[in-house]
Amino acid sequence: MTQEQFRTISVSIPTEPGVYKYFDSNGQLLYVGKAKNLRKRVSSYFLRNQASYKTAELVRRIHKIDYTIVETEQDALFLENSLIKQFQPLFNIDLKDDKTYPFIVIKNEPFPRVFLTRRKYPDGSHYLGPFTSVAKVRELLELIRQNLPIRNCKLNLTAENIRKQKFKVCLEYHLGNCKGPCEGLQTEEDYQQNLEQVRNILNGNLQPVIRHLQAEMKKEVEQLHFEKAAVIKKKTEYLETYRSRSGVIHPRLGNLDVFSIRLYKNKAFLNYLMVQNGSIIQTENIEVQCKLDESENEILAFMIGHVRNTFNSKSTELILPFEVEFLKHDFTVTVPKAGPRKKLLELSEKNVTHFLNEYKRKEALHLTDNHKPAAAAVLSELQEELHLKELPVHIECFDNSNFQGSYPVSAMVCFKNGVPSKNDYRHYNIKTVKGINDFESMKEVVYRRYKRLLDEQAPLPQLVIIDGGKGQLSAAAESIRELQLQQQLTLIGLAKNVEEIFFQGDKESLKLPYQSNSLKLIRSIRDEVHRFGITFHRQKRSKGAFQNQLEGIPGIGKATQEALLKQFRSMANMKKASLEELSKVTGLKKAQLLKEYFKNL
Repeated sequence: MTQEQFRTISVSIPTEPGVYKYFDSNGQLLYVGKAKNLRKRVSSYFLRNQASYKTAELVRRIHKIDYTIVETEQDALFLENSLIKQFQPLFNIDLKDDKTYPFIVIKNEPFPRVFLTRRKYPDGSHYLGPFTSVAKVRELLELIRQNLPIRNCKLNLTAENIRKQKFKVCLEYHLGNCKGPCEGLQTEEDYQQNLEQVRNILNGNLQPVIRHLQAEMKKEVEQLHFEKAAVIKKKTEYLETYRSRSGVIHPRLGNLDVFSIRLYKNKAFLNYLMVQNGSIIQTENIEVQCKLDESENEILAFMIGHVRNTFNSKSTELILPFEVEFLKHDFTVTVPKAGPRKKLLELSEKNVTHFLNEYKRKEALHLTDNHKPAAAAVLSELQEELHLKELPVHIECFDNSNFQGSYPVSAMVCFKNGVPSKNDYRHYNIKTVKGINDFESMKEVVYRRYKRLLDEQAPLPQLVIIDGGKGQLSAAAESIRELQLQQQLTLIGLAKNVEEIFFQGDKESLKLPYQSNSLKLIRSIRDEVHRFGITFHRQKRSKGAFQNQLEGIPGIGKATQEALLKQFRSMANMKKASLEELSKVTGLKKAQLLKEYFKNL
């Protein structure tokens, strides 16, 4: 579109806030932008010479302009963000954040369970998050499990089922981790009070939980239940300890979002801190690919909307390194000069600087995406070499591990678009196979994996690699046939060491060119499944050896063994521990038994 053509239509463009869209002659969406004044912003592209080649190229391609008027600049920001995520226009910022973040769900059911999930369903359940760290989610769930009696069974606890006495309390009830709603020993009202404390913990607000437990402790003392009161006291002390190390900046700060940014070449690097009740509860580093030489101000404004939407932030104050447009309506923007807010900003800037320096280090070592063969080209090469019907953008690989005929386990790794998708990795304990039988073990885990994907209606991989010879491949193929998936995915076997590829039923193997990128990808997938499987196997073997050594000690049962393993990790650490350290886990009598046992070794 020329300047003359634009002048004829410019008078029809409104001067209100909104979002504008540029299309080429084929109707492809090239760019989406926001504006306080649509006419003024769009005119800036056409009525002045563009210094940037990229912007000049964009203007040259524009054939059609469309726009949407909104009420406020804030609405424009969020609409722009939504359109970019949906259509990914050619000239807009490219986000590298295709991870699936975990949530904690409070299930919509009688006596709701609380657990980790990566999928949100419109079933009325309450989803908290998303969280950036699975480890953080598991830590929170463990904190809840140790301090609040919430059930973790999958029983259908309807009022009718409880009235008919269909269920019996389990071990969790006897351990004090559940109050037995399955037998009607806990009311829904009492259970809901515990759920309210769960929400407080997940929002970083521990003081109401501590007060709740202190009230429970006082009630037990009044009824002369001193042992129960002592247990509750330990829980309050644990929460106090957790709070002291949970990153409290200042209890009066309330809820804040903190952002910092660094530009490098054609990329932007951002750090985000979510602060609730004075505690940092979320952190995230984000890499952004810039397309039109956008300024720091423009990138940060866009990313604030994107990140707050992703993490469902409701904070009404933002801590930023500089003033940003479009952010003056619904929340306060603070550019701190001193005090606790300044310390928060400095912490965020320290993180983003480290993030950028790490990128530069990888760049120097040729480890960044810029120096790798384009994933699409490698996958196309693999598709051609293996004669696959579809581009293998989703690949999964299985491997078995055992040690001298004991501790059999399996592992599965997942690659998407040619890179590891670690959120989709899975470990498997062998359940149905007695003894060591690699073929039957492979059959079991392949069946379990794809039966679950079918049940969850999740996407299937285009390519499945079985690390092993023809026997393992045949066993895996049996499971695929039982599930009737022969036409929906391709199954291949990778022979150990020699890197020959086998298809089910073929007598001759396929050897890919030794230095080809497709074989390098298969090697990296195989090496990753080995690493992942061996790590899991070592953990299981170590745990088994630990428990075997303790089995001969009278009075040390499985629950105590688990607690000792969790605390000390190895027999060597446990032997070095003092009587006091052991008694904190087991109690004084059992600690004395252990010390006596170690003396006689």
